[in-house]
Amino acid sequence: MGRLTVLYDADCPLCVHLRHWLLRQRRLVPLDLVPAGSQQARRLFPALDHAATLREITVIGDRGQVYRETAAWIVCLWALAEHRPRAHWLATPAGQPFARMTVLAAAKWREALKGPGPDDRSCEGGHCEVPGPPR
Repeated sequence: MGRLTVLYDADCPLCVHLRHWLLRQRRLVPLDLVPAGSQQARRLFPALDHAATLREITVIGDRGQVYRETAAWIVCLWALAEHRPRAHWLATPAGQPFARMTVLAAAKWREALKGPGPDDRSCEGGHCEVPGPPR
């Protein structure tokens, strides 16, 4: 795999935090981070269910592979130099329950933090603003 595109919810504080964290990591596979539901995402992946990408993290490989939920988190970790061994473990039968519980916990936290729903998003001209990293 030569490149991954991560679709994340630009209106979710947790998602934006994780976006910035991913950008600070040393990557073995390049990551393109694109706001879910944006004009750019729709142009890049016209056949994708973009409403679903606003509900769950979605990662697309350069050959059209689509990863959602737990698999998306694992493939993001797999792309990172320091976290690839952990990703391999999380993909095993022993690691899968831990990965799934972590994703479920993150989803609950995300819902608690999240502001307006996808229908209330302000994506003027199909471009969703991404807040800068915390200072």
